[in-house]
Amino acid sequence: MFEYSFGAVPRGGGQVKFRLWAPNAPDVYLEREGHAPVRMAAVQDGFHEILCEGAPGMRYRYRLDEQWCVADPASRQQDGDVHDASIVQDTQAYTWRNNDWRGLPWKDTVLYEIHPGLAGGFRGVQEKLAELAELGVTAVELMPIGDFPGPRNWGYDGTLPYAPDCAYGTPDDLRLLIDTAHGMGMQVFLDVVYNHFGPEGNYLGVYASDFFNRDLNTPWGDGIDFSKRQVRDFFTENALYWLEEFRFDGLRLDAAHAISDRGWLIEMQRFVRARLEPGRHVHFILEHEDNAASLLRQGFDAQWNDDAHHVLHHILTGETQGYYGAFVDNPTRHLAKCLAEGFVYQGESNPTRGGRPHGEPSADLSPTAFIFFLQNHDQTGNRAYGERLSSLCGRQPRRLRAAIALQMLTPHIPMIFMGEECGSTAPFLYFTSFGDPDLQRCVREGRLKEFSNMHGRARGGKVPAVPDPGSMKTWEASRVAPGVHDALGLSWHALYKRLLDVRREFIRPCLEGSVSESVEVVGELAVLACWRMGNASRLRIHCNFSRDDIVLGKKMSGSEQIIFASQDQAGDALNEGRLLAECVVATLDPYRGAPVSAAGSRV
Repeated sequence: MFEYSFGAVPRGGGQVKFRLWAPNAPDVYLEREGHAPVRMAAVQDGFHEILCEGAPGMRYRYRLDEQWCVADPASRQQDGDVHDASIVQDTQAYTWRNNDWRGLPWKDTVLYEIHPGLAGGFRGVQEKLAELAELGVTAVELMPIGDFPGPRNWGYDGTLPYAPDCAYGTPDDLRLLIDTAHGMGMQVFLDVVYNHFGPEGNYLGVYASDFFNRDLNTPWGDGIDFSKRQVRDFFTENALYWLEEFRFDGLRLDAAHAISDRGWLIEMQRFVRARLEPGRHVHFILEHEDNAASLLRQGFDAQWNDDAHHVLHHILTGETQGYYGAFVDNPTRHLAKCLAEGFVYQGESNPTRGGRPHGEPSADLSPTAFIFFLQNHDQTGNRAYGERLSSLCGRQPRRLRAAIALQMLTPHIPMIFMGEECGSTAPFLYFTSFGDPDLQRCVREGRLKEFSNMHGRARGGKVPAVPDPGSMKTWEASRVAPGVHDALGLSWHALYKRLLDVRREFIRPCLEGSVSESVEVVGELAVLACWRMGNASRLRIHCNFSRDDIVLGKKMSGSEQIIFASQDQAGDALNEGRLLAECVVATLDPYRGAPVSAAGSRV
């Protein structure tokens, strides 16, 4: 078992080792319940440590001086909130039931992003697993769980990255969730935030100012200084901690573009992989606005493909504001490039980034290196009103059904955002519960300012007020009703179930080694994409997002099998050489031929 450098670690025999990196503190005292304060020894590299009497369940804090008495920044559990005492944890006490679990190959992954709080905590997510497994989901991705201020947070304002927030349950509740998922053959991923800390409850600047670099400006303040070995180790060990002690199957790194040292990303995942038991399938996912394809050649399994989302969102909604503006010019070509090569921007000038080059070449990468989503927490929660596509596109649009079919049936890795599978119209809003009234006021006013010039949808002739992040009403409005209760919800659920059944039967078995073979623009907002699969069969997706039928000029080959059509008459039309409006048809051709090169083809 790895010996962690940070936090409180039981050593047996009623002893606990406490260790804190506090280079700015000349003295640090450990305060334990039931004991007198004791001075910790200053050791090399700015650490303070002590081995003393203690046991799991003991509350403790670190006293820096008369003013500051703080929680452990590597606390494994808090006694209430970020400002309260930390609790010593026995991370080996849980009895695992599924010890033979080794995970799943990346190609088998169908992701489901979920907010644990809105789902009812770790127990609530656990209760939803059977429904998700039946749907065809193979991996649940928990939005961040690191301890945050108050009982509610959308996930990205955490300040104690080792401590599961008690609003969601205990650490062993989390282990039970993961253990249960493994027993059902499902993976569990965790979204981790290594690029910033939330604005309340982080006291590192008081005693470890070297954790930050004032020359690194980020949207969240001073950047984290990854040039410091202790800082690198703090987050590297955190990644290992979740994968080793909770048995998560993978991590999604939030906003990795905001991490100042790209080299650390490579170093971290190599360090972690080297210390996990052989034979485990463990996966690392990136969110990286810079389309950092090179990282996908250096140990990372996949990146969120924002480009695919943006071009399809523009096609579905007509929105052009912000980054959608970079996809307005020839969206058909952009869609074709996403399907063929992953990223649209691979070094080209991006008009929404001041004309600067954006992205890296990605055409040589496997289609499974790209995570394909139509919605996620960012693209929904960062809207003023948190609208989902089910609201923006109408309750049962053909075009949205076609987009979902495209998402689920390409060789890319699909991701569903909680509630999509039942056509939920509940918004996903930005919500917080900061304890500092001034901070909560600043957040509320900042949100209003951010959207003060927005071109919102008028309701009754007026643009409605932007929801207050701190209001309980905002939190309640974001809840997705559990289960499917009406005919419309059942129809959406049936669509996702059918698509994932098709993916499991026809696509997943031959996904390994698949490459893009060709993508042909066949009309405005219409493309024909073809992939050579690992068994040399051809997967073709005929996609028409226009409002007019397209005459293809050729019919299906005699060996092609239609595996899905988003409209009832679409198969017959395709047999006649016609692609219906707002429709997707997927076919599989069992042709056996020579494999194409790994680079695939260019658009």
